[in-house]
Amino acid sequence: MNEKTGGAYLLNPDFILEKAQVKEGNSIAGLGCGSAGQFVFPAARIVGNKGKVYAVDIMKSVLTNLNKRIEQEGYTNIETVWSDLEIFKATKIESESLDVGLLINTLYQSEQRAALLRESIRLIKKGCYLLIVEWKNVATPIGPPAEAKVKKESLKQSIQKLGLSLEEEFEAGTYHYGALFIK
Repeated sequence: MNEKTGGAYLLNPDFILEKAQVKEGNSIAGLGCGSAGQFVFPAARIVGNKGKVYAVDIMKSVLTNLNKRIEQEGYTNIETVWSDLEIFKATKIESESLDVGLLINTLYQSEQRAALLRESIRLIKKGCYLLIVEWKNVATPIGPPAEAKVKKESLKQSIQKLGLSLEEEFEAGTYHYGALFIK
């Protein structure tokens, strides 16, 4: 994997989107998309004009900046959505309408992880995917403190209780793990 240290290069968007099985015509959401839209813009190129990408975040400033870039670069298949993912049915995306939900470096920031997962799962169609990437629970020179990191085994147990099945686990980068779940 062509991985650089620092910034947007800690995770390879093309590799992650391939693992998520993002395809032309898909409807996907970056749930907690972040200010760079690191996965939003590459996903929009993959899904094309017949697909849709939702850039979801709780920070309105993030969405304002993404909207500027969307307009500047002429994207017509990206829609920004303000939402608190910790509140069930707060996200203004129709239930069971997504082919893929992306939770990338989002869970570790939440104290209400089960609620966030429940809202994310609500959006995904039956037979479709939720891809989660989080910081490995080991000492790392960068990233959140150990107590904020999401333990992979407890994540897998929580997801199974919420009705999803583990499809694949993978190394998402030097400091991250990935897991693909199917609804």
